[in-house]
Amino acid sequence: MIASRSRARWLTVVVVLAGAAAVLGTIAFWPRGDAPELGPQSASFVDATVRSLDEDSCDTGEGDEVPCRVVTARLTSGGDEGDVVRFQVLATQTDVPDLAAGDRVVLHVSEGTPAEFRYAFVDVRRVEPLWWLVGGFVVLVLVFGRGKGARALVGLAVAAAVLIAFLVPALVHDSPAVPVTLAATALMAFAALYLSHGFNSGTTVALAGTLLGLALIAGLALGVAAALDLSGAGAGRTSALDLAADALDLRGLLVAGIVVGALGALDDVTMSQVSIVAALRRANPGLPPRLVYREATKAGRDHMASTVNTLILAYAGASLPLLLLFTQGGPSLGRLVVGDLIVVEIVRMLVGSIGLVAAVPITTALAALVLGTGEDVLARRASRGRIGVDPVEDGGASPKPRHALSRKRRRDREALPDEALTPVEK
Repeated sequence: MIASRSRARWLTVVVVLAGAAAVLGTIAFWPRGDAPELGPQSASFVDATVRSLDEDSCDTGEGDEVPCRVVTARLTSGGDEGDVVRFQVLATQTDVPDLAAGDRVVLHVSEGTPAEFRYAFVDVRRVEPLWWLVGGFVVLVLVFGRGKGARALVGLAVAAAVLIAFLVPALVHDSPAVPVTLAATALMAFAALYLSHGFNSGTTVALAGTLLGLALIAGLALGVAAALDLSGAGAGRTSALDLAADALDLRGLLVAGIVVGALGALDDVTMSQVSIVAALRRANPGLPPRLVYREATKAGRDHMASTVNTLILAYAGASLPLLLLFTQGGPSLGRLVVGDLIVVEIVRMLVGSIGLVAAVPITTALAALVLGTGEDVLARRASRGRIGVDPVEDGGASPKPRHALSRKRRRDREALPDEALTPVEK
């Protein structure tokens, strides 16, 4: 009992120190001053609603006439809101969708140019459908998750705030990517786990396992990126930052993306392992830590396999356009695989998966050692006169003491043979 409680206190101290380091890192690397320019700045953007479309032939500005559509739209934002404007969509612009009256679009404004070239199509406005999607997600989580769902949403909001207010601006200011990412993801992990699962020893164990997994993934990603000489510019997702290659640490951005991408899966794996250990304690309070670790690891292997599969498929889905390269002519498959474009995605998948796999035994070992034995829990409860205690907080609580059982349950237990009882029941 004394040993397990001592280990729990030491682990709590370590986690608190890690949290303090994350806060100090956030203060030290908090973005200050104006952010550097990452590329040429556009004039402005405005929203508009399409009113009509007409087929015509348009001048490309170089003396050539090509088929086009002249779109009439009403501005719904900006200083000229309410004005009716026209813009051209050339037949050669294959990236523009088929527009129709009533579509909401985003236009680029170039001041000082002729009226027919002043406005240009940028994209379809998708804000409203996205809000409906977000609202549906929130309602579903609240209906099925209730209190825990609400706390999980608060944790998600905190994580988004850390990303938007600290991590991204700090990276734009070219702060060291690895320390910044570790500080930001640690804050996210603290918020997500404690808000969702409460302040107890089980959550602290899961948080410790998550922090160790994040550190492992960050170190491994940095080492692999250096060993493979990855610049981070060939991931197919930083083309807009090409002009800022000299101002930003693209390799650090690659490492940051890997760590942040693995955080959610790490939270899931570590908390699941703690819950498994707690369940084993409840089922058999007399099971020693070594056997608890062995049995919980067996259960964790199934969860680990499905989580790794989920993580790899998530990365593969996000990189699906790159997979189309395998079906095209040109370089051989072997040359494509070892190229920077594909290697970056392979590193994302494998480094994140390695961190997940390592988190299972690490978290399970911590839980088996820190949460204490069933006999310790019974002794502590008896000494305090406590009956209904959170099983995870109390290290995986055993059944209630004998005197708290109903008469019927005592009669049923006395009718069982001795070999059917656990050591504490005997």
